[in-house]
Amino acid sequence: MFTMKKIHRILVCAGLLGGASLAQAQLHVEITGVGSNQIPIAIAAFADESVAPASVSAIIKADLERSGMFKIIDTGGPISETSNIDYGQWKSRGADALVVGSVQRLADGRFDVRYKLLDTVKASQLSALDLSASQQFTRVSAHKIADDIYQKLTGVRGAFATRIAYVTQSGRQYRLEVADADGEGIQVALRSNEPIISPSWSPDGTKVAYVSFEKKKPIVYVQNLVTRARAIIANEKGSNSAPSWSPDGSKLAVALSRDGHTQVYSVNADGGNLRRLSNSNGIDTEPQFSADGQSIYFTSDRSGGPQIYRMSAGGGDAKRVTFGGSYNISPRIASDGKTLAYISRRDGNFQLYALDLASGQELRLSDTASDESPSFSPNGKYIMYATASGGRKSLAVVSVDGRVKQRLTTQAGNIKEPTWGPFMK
Repeated sequence: MFTMKKIHRILVCAGLLGGASLAQAQLHVEITGVGSNQIPIAIAAFADESVAPASVSAIIKADLERSGMFKIIDTGGPISETSNIDYGQWKSRGADALVVGSVQRLADGRFDVRYKLLDTVKASQLSALDLSASQQFTRVSAHKIADDIYQKLTGVRGAFATRIAYVTQSGRQYRLEVADADGEGIQVALRSNEPIISPSWSPDGTKVAYVSFEKKKPIVYVQNLVTRARAIIANEKGSNSAPSWSPDGSKLAVALSRDGHTQVYSVNADGGNLRRLSNSNGIDTEPQFSADGQSIYFTSDRSGGPQIYRMSAGGGDAKRVTFGGSYNISPRIASDGKTLAYISRRDGNFQLYALDLASGQELRLSDTASDESPSFSPNGKYIMYATASGGRKSLAVVSVDGRVKQRLTTQAGNIKEPTWGPFMK
């Protein structure tokens, strides 16, 4: 039987707030490593951007730097999207692309952000956006521009305008926090004197499922982040744990011990139609739907030690997926269905691994010794996970090729249990 310490840390007690509140401690992001074949890009300060509450060009620059995919070239002063551009000058300075723009405060108090992405090699315009937003969403406009740049230059959709959720612990206080992907704009969704564990985003980004122990037993809840309302989804005899949404948001997979050993079940998003999916004599837990909704990956000790298996989303026979190492847990599947991320214990260390499902090739992505809770970015290019170093727990992000690494820390306490939200419509 495998230890439940790494699997079933599911004891949650969530105190619901009447509304979102800003956390006092911001996340600090440290970046190490760069991607192969970095794209040299010049990002000019936007004309009149000082009228906005945040520097739009600085946010764009930070997003692209954090991705590891771009080499940022200094530009000097601001350049408006209406300025005449000497493409040859920028090409001679080594920039393959140039970002220019402006910010204008509108009569209704909103901010109009305009930008252009220019190809200095072909002396042509690659893209342009005109975004209007209220003061509180000015940062989102900058993230959307960074997403546009990332997609136009790499061919992959950017994920800078997405959100993350995670748990912070300071003393006996636990908070489930929601933030922008860069760690800014933190809001507290849940607050408790008991642990908060295993948050899971709904596919539309409006809800989070989690497990609460406020009634002295683990119960699965779903909370609407907009209205703050929440509902009980699974409250069966024994443990109710590890909620995971189906891609269409109609149901969740959960791990329940109602019939003895913990097994995988499905339940409608409103709590109805509970159905058992797995059937083994061991422990089946940590279910995760595949991106197409046709399969469920889960952790089971049916072969002796914990390994990752896959079965039909409707239940039935399961096929073992992981074979490297004797202890593999916490499966997460990329949006394209090609890569499986998980935590593997090797030589006494719990580390993040990625498995190419087609070739069976494994890649160790972390060099720390106590990793847990992996979560893919919605574009499948990065994995966020929790790790421990120097006696403190923090979040880390690594590219799927292992080249780019980030560390997210806070002075407010330990930070763990990350989950990366979906693309927002």
